[in-house]
Amino acid sequence: MDATAAGTPPHPSRYVRVLGLLESRYVEFEFSIGDPELAVELVLEFPQFQEFCRRNRVRMVGAEEAARLDLERMKWRYGSPGVAE
Repeated sequence: MDATAAGTPPHPSRYVRVLGLLESRYVEFEFSIGDPELAVELVLEFPQFQEFCRRNRVRMVGAEEAARLDLERMKWRYGSPGVAE
């Protein structure tokens, strides 16, 4: 049985969140597959970044979703306010 027949999409969603530019030449970004909360950080020159995004058919993470991801990461890193360890 193939992945589509099992109800699982054949290609999980892929996400890119741009973190910044380095030396006006490189793009620093996070890339994730399936879950934007679990990502790797990468750096590519701008033309290679564009090709990477095109080949992976990525969805750019917007500002609102990026803020939500940051809050989730802060909870994991620092815990919830008012909770003693």
